[in-house]
Amino acid sequence: MAAERAAAGLSGPKEMTLGVMGGGQLGRMFAHAAQQMGFFTAVLDPDTNSPAGRVSHHHIQTGYTDAAGLTRLAEVSAAITTEFENVPAEALNQLAQRRPVAPSGAAVAIAQDRAAEKAHFVKCGVPCAPYAVIETAAQLADVDADLLPGILKTSRMGYDGKGQVRVKTQAELAAAWAGLQGVPCVLEKMLPLALECSVIVARGADGTCVNLPVQRNLHRDGILAVTEVYEGNLPPALALRAVTAAKSIAEGVQYVGVLCVEFFVLDAHHPAAAGLGGLVVNEMAPRPHNSGHYSMDACDVSQFHLQVRTLAGLPLVQPRQHSPSIMLNLLGDLWPQGGVPNWAAVLALPGTHLHLYGKLDAKKGRKMGHLNITGATVEQVRATALQAASILGIAAF
Repeated sequence: MAAERAAAGLSGPKEMTLGVMGGGQLGRMFAHAAQQMGFFTAVLDPDTNSPAGRVSHHHIQTGYTDAAGLTRLAEVSAAITTEFENVPAEALNQLAQRRPVAPSGAAVAIAQDRAAEKAHFVKCGVPCAPYAVIETAAQLADVDADLLPGILKTSRMGYDGKGQVRVKTQAELAAAWAGLQGVPCVLEKMLPLALECSVIVARGADGTCVNLPVQRNLHRDGILAVTEVYEGNLPPALALRAVTAAKSIAEGVQYVGVLCVEFFVLDAHHPAAAGLGGLVVNEMAPRPHNSGHYSMDACDVSQFHLQVRTLAGLPLVQPRQHSPSIMLNLLGDLWPQGGVPNWAAVLALPGTHLHLYGKLDAKKGRKMGHLNITGATVEQVRATALQAASILGIAAF
């Protein structure tokens, strides 16, 4: 490891510190992976009790655009990443003047704006749902009726189903845009979905690009609930198309870091899916992703270790999944009033791996942790996952 760090330019005390913008659970798991590989970590986050800040060697408690905080992060870090897509892209650009930053501010800026993101997908030759950009009253009036029914989404700051309104008519569209305060939006044609999936890729500065297996995802109320990853979770040809598309999207912006690309798999028998090839890209996240959490226990290289490698300039190898796996997202809804879920009963099940994020308050819809289930066979993993879900009060799937 010392030789690898020296080859990557990471050999002295300060040069062994990796910085991260954001102190949430993704930053926490990145910090743990970095520390496992012998690095120190520095977190910039304004929250005193941020999950990542509480486990890092340096916690810089400032806002994301605070000049003094950014200077301090650059002073203590050899290279810097981000753990959430809404970190100000300009802050990453400022840091990049002093230290390597991955992903770049330019790549993050694309992911922060749905209109720019969709234009990028089109440029990369990856199909997405038919859409229209709505930034003015004139654009609203000119919307093609064929895009209805559709989903109106704010161009910025939307995640986990927030900032989205389903509309069926021109009148509903106008009312929804007014309800969103007339901010820039994208209207997407509503398509007949069979299921959702995602691909996580890691791309190094040298252009090397590797991927985790394709993840099959179930969302509830706009939040990821269940991820299933095993051979045959999707038709092989479809999975290959998703991987190829995700790598094309990363290459198209010369991405460095871990990138998650989410896709819709269409009901091929529905007339509205005609001409779209059965698979369309939904959005990208310039960071590790909930749907990749299973890799912590089911793969020989996790998404967080890939993030460390891309940031530190260490070699990327193609991850290998050694066990079928199902991931259950653990939201604050599962916590009983004044208590905690029955972890003892869950951990009595074979192949269960509990990951809690160190958050102090369990709130409805808040991501408190995840449970990975691994086993020798898909049937065994599914049976155990359904048992765990029943214990925790998660609806069957």
